[in-house]
Amino acid sequence: MAIAGAQTGSDSSSTAKPLWSSKFAFIMAAVGSAVGLGNLWRFPAEAGANGGGAFVLFYAICVALIGLPLLISEILIGRHGQSSAVESTIQTARDSNASPKWAVLAGIGVVAAFMILSFYSVVAGWVLYYIGVFVGDVGSAIAGGTIAGGAFAGQPEGAVEALLPRLFDDPALLIVLHGAFMAVTAFFIARGVSKGIEFVAIWLMPAFFVIFLMITLYGAFTGAFSEAVAFLFAFEPDRLFHGPVMLSALGQAFFSLSLGSAMMITYGAYAGRGTNIGQSSAIISVADTGVAVIAGLAIFPIVFAAGLDIAAGPTLMFQTLPVAFQSMPFGSVIGLFFFVMVGFAALTSSIALLEAPVSWAIKRFGIARPTVAIALALLAFTIGVMSALSFNTLAAFRPLGFWPLFAEANFFDAVDGVTSKILLPLSGLLTAIFVGWIADRRLTDSENGLSGPLQPLWRFLVAWLCPIALTVILIAGIFPGIAD
Repeated sequence: MAIAGAQTGSDSSSTAKPLWSSKFAFIMAAVGSAVGLGNLWRFPAEAGANGGGAFVLFYAICVALIGLPLLISEILIGRHGQSSAVESTIQTARDSNASPKWAVLAGIGVVAAFMILSFYSVVAGWVLYYIGVFVGDVGSAIAGGTIAGGAFAGQPEGAVEALLPRLFDDPALLIVLHGAFMAVTAFFIARGVSKGIEFVAIWLMPAFFVIFLMITLYGAFTGAFSEAVAFLFAFEPDRLFHGPVMLSALGQAFFSLSLGSAMMITYGAYAGRGTNIGQSSAIISVADTGVAVIAGLAIFPIVFAAGLDIAAGPTLMFQTLPVAFQSMPFGSVIGLFFFVMVGFAALTSSIALLEAPVSWAIKRFGIARPTVAIALALLAFTIGVMSALSFNTLAAFRPLGFWPLFAEANFFDAVDGVTSKILLPLSGLLTAIFVGWIADRRLTDSENGLSGPLQPLWRFLVAWLCPIALTVILIAGIFPGIAD
């Protein structure tokens, strides 16, 4: 058994059991894996498209009743097994006198994490591009004495909106940015749990929160903050029980916590026996939810003040916000800080996405960690090139054209769709069934860190509500429009 923060020999050994050095390190790593583009990009976009307040309220309810119980379930599997996601599930099943074939739930999650990483790195490359753009703009603003003014001084709005399409028209640059981000991710994974994953988490996540709060305060004092608050928290009963809004909030609650991707099982394996899973999971859920909601309070005041569309969808971050920074004081500096913050969140999430398959491969094949990290990163990069080219060279390519659900999806959208609509909810559903109905009750009750009335409440939610909710997400993904 490794001493906390140390390793038995090296991470490269298939028998090594690295542990987080502290509860703080575990929580920062887990929060970092959960807090990513889904919070900063998807949540504000979903809230904007679904009326704000009703979506936020139902989202918070779904996190508490579905996300948190399932998060506890995934972490306890990992902590009990103390190995890769697949091996931890096998160990938990064997100790419950159940079939080791239940490891399929973790296998699906590992595959999903790897597939997501392949296109997630492409989107993170866009973030690197915007960091470079704003670095250049800050330099120009300083040279021109306009640093206190808006971003992109003297440039028309159309030119700023064209930044993303211009990037899409440059396949070589897209691939280079994708490769650069993947290389950084692989570098930290190759360094191991304590020197790599944990190092990034305990330094970048606090920095992320500092910048995040700075931008939120900036929006509160310079943007239309009261309008954003009214939008996000206005109670509209007719929207609360509107099918599409409820389904969107349910899906966001599941995806934003990185559930179903084997990441939390993997990270749970590095948690020491002294870690209270219930308490830690609650902190992770609250932090993740807080970031998602506050992201709206950071972004919407700026967008409202500029008179732009808050329901712009995914382009909210990459087109609407850069235009909004044109009319804001110190727009260049704030824009740079914003995309650096997004880059931090993207990196901590991509590290978790790569660690899940790397951990499995180390255990399965006994190969040194650096070798596995580089090999899998190269494979993910290669697959991701297809996603990068989906916006130009391969725009007309429909890899799943034979499947009506993805008949119009390019490669990027197809990989995104298969993982988000099928693999993740399926893995989550199997996890809920396994923990709620198959795993030994004494084992799960002793691992989850809950006591008193929380114990039966958690068991009810995992055994009944979570399977129902995840079935709904799965069916709605396969049959879009069913909630209308």
